Amino acid sequence: MKEIRLHGRGGQGTVTASEIIVYAAVAEGMYANAVPYFGFERSGAPVSAFVRMDEDMIWPKTQVYHPDCLIVMDASLRTAVPLFDGTNEDAILVINASCGEMDDICVPDRISTVGRLDASRISREELGRDVPNTVMLGAFARTTGWLPVEPVADRAAQIFGEANHRAVRRGFEEVAINDG
Repeated sequence: MKEIRLHGRGGQGTVTASEIIVYAAVAEGMYANAVPYFGFERSGAPVSAFVRMDEDMIWPKTQVYHPDCLIVMDASLRTAVPLFDGTNEDAILVINASCGEMDDICVPDRISTVGRLDASRISREELGRDVPNTVMLGAFARTTGWLPVEPVADRAAQIFGEANHRAVRRGFEEVAINDG
């Protein structure tokens, strides 16, 4: 089973991103579920969502405590929440951060792969505003290889419009991946 924990801020589409991952996984013949977690429900407050994907039935419907992948929609969360708590050995990090922001993030050794891109910039260019979730989904698809990009992009376009199909594709194409 693949377990994913998404971290974002209210208004960045973190919960919807988790639902798009589930939709794409099911479209690919997998089992999947998503569980949102809200603290204070206001724009800008930290938000988490949890996804499980597997070839077999999934019984747990709880938070993910030991993720195989972290998707971080906002690099500034590094000072607001314990991003790396419980991550598995050889976990994958997909993060919305500029090069300069990555200099301020201490990535633990147990993270084996980092996919980084400035999803905020891409979302402003493609969507006219800073909502990085669909761009980050493309980066997730490429960095992990767990899902093909097309069902992810198609679902994003169904929910948010065709510009989000381009946003997912750009995330997929522009993510910088560093192993080990």
